[in-house]
Amino acid sequence: MLQLILYSKPGCHLCEGLQEKLVQIQPPPVLEVRDITSRDDWFAAYEYEIPVLVDAVSQRTLPRPSPRATVAQLEKMLAKYLSESQQNETK
Repeated sequence: MLQLILYSKPGCHLCEGLQEKLVQIQPPPVLEVRDITSRDDWFAAYEYEIPVLVDAVSQRTLPRPSPRATVAQLEKMLAKYLSESQQNETK
């Protein structure tokens, strides 16, 4: 099962849109939303980058999906990432 961290902040419409799409994916990933305004190190790292998706297991940052991506397109992107990640683990 995919475990993701979403770096976000209150009032970020791109972040909210991505989060809404992520919860519609089947099966839904385990999602931890981190508010970058709650820690200085997160804010410094992601102030101009949010939304940022990170694989919670490998700690690798995922490519940023387009805000116009549909739920189906997001599912496809995550499935591709997950299969590539599993292939890299077996090497």
